[in-house]
Amino acid sequence: MLEINAPTGMARWFLLAGISMITSAAAVDSVNYEEHIKPIFRQHCLNCHGEDKQKADLNLQSYATALKGGSGGAALVAGRSSQSLLFKSITDADDDARMPPKKPAIPQEQIAMIQKWIESGLKEASISQSLVAERDLSFKPSLNSSAKPKTPAMPEALPEVRLPQMKRPLAVLTLDLSPWAPLVALAAQDHVRLMNIDTQSEMGRLPFPEGEPHMLRFSRDGLVLMAAGGKPVELGKVVLFDVKTGNRLATIGDEVDSVLAADLSPDQKSVALGGAGKVVKVYDTTSGKLRYKIEKHTDWIMAVAFSPDGKTLATADRTGGLHLWDAASGRALLSLNEHKASVRALDWRADSKLLVSAGEDGLIIWWDAKDGWPAISKPNAHPPIRQPGTYGKLPNGVVAARFDAEGRLCTAGRDHTIRVWDAGGTEIQSFLLKNTQPLCAALSHKGDKIIGGDTAGEVHFWTLAPKK
Repeated sequence: MLEINAPTGMARWFLLAGISMITSAAAVDSVNYEEHIKPIFRQHCLNCHGEDKQKADLNLQSYATALKGGSGGAALVAGRSSQSLLFKSITDADDDARMPPKKPAIPQEQIAMIQKWIESGLKEASISQSLVAERDLSFKPSLNSSAKPKTPAMPEALPEVRLPQMKRPLAVLTLDLSPWAPLVALAAQDHVRLMNIDTQSEMGRLPFPEGEPHMLRFSRDGLVLMAAGGKPVELGKVVLFDVKTGNRLATIGDEVDSVLAADLSPDQKSVALGGAGKVVKVYDTTSGKLRYKIEKHTDWIMAVAFSPDGKTLATADRTGGLHLWDAASGRALLSLNEHKASVRALDWRADSKLLVSAGEDGLIIWWDAKDGWPAISKPNAHPPIRQPGTYGKLPNGVVAARFDAEGRLCTAGRDHTIRVWDAGGTEIQSFLLKNTQPLCAALSHKGDKIIGGDTAGEVHFWTLAPKK
């Protein structure tokens, strides 16, 4: 337990003088225990967690004992404030559970300082080394890919598709862009629209009488398009199309509810799918037979993604559960515990080093796939702007996230904005939709255009600013 020990007299003067020297976390380049954190602990924590008393066997009065932790285990995890018991205890939303007990919450600027200290590696002094190991997450785009076909696929005289009568267009629930051609596939009611990115004209349609497409994915060579979806509480299917001819190559799965998430493996031999049934199923695309199931999730499956090297399958659900599996066998590899709400999107960087996840908690994380370390974390990545006359908590979720061939990331959020981030997680540019909510967005194969779809069924095209 963390309690405030309110000093008096001269001691209080010295303490306040010391605290007054604590500037904001953003203004401090190298937060460390001796200069910045111990004064905060002295003000709020040492009465119960110091040399004289150690509730829960936790002593924060020295750097060594703070790192040692207490009877509940390690109180601090270098680089992971969200997994550090101390940080969770001082930020708990429950007044009865939050530390220090029966006292006002620790001021936000001091909490931010503690968080920065943890995230930067729990340094003891300014000259100390960070406890977070350096990672080589650099990305070098490959201009020559074995997946590139001799002739990039574009639709050629696709058959006519009878359109359903509708009072208004279906929202663009999903889209995907060819990795090698100026082609975008867009979800529509009972069909898939194919548009030329350069001319912004429609090139044809693919019939999807199964219902609403919830996931579209081009194969790595761009020759095949996967469409997954269905009709709620009725059926769910995954269909593979030949991009040039529009012919159906395979129909996979027989779900009793719409497929919400799906992906095609890089070698096109497997399809993974999931939805309200809470089970991830992996099928063989040639025989259509089920290869294995993943039954660890406790809520709807919202996203699945094969790594570009074909070795790993990532799956995520509506409660924030996120797991990595061996793609060949379904064997569990890692559980990535950071999201506190539905994970809406998963995507892999082209080198398979990084996996990105984005969720309704407003969090975007670039994960080191080797050990599940959150290499880059962007909380509140799509902060909404409060309009006059609006009250309460504003939604700031992230509903889509896609990498491009250069390692840049395109995201769509509930702030009505599409954002582009560079390979290091720095925002490059943003595009606002004033009257509608974007649901999906991605960068073109050349990386110079952004295409987005919204709740009104509209498709938007933007040009990315030239690189500096």
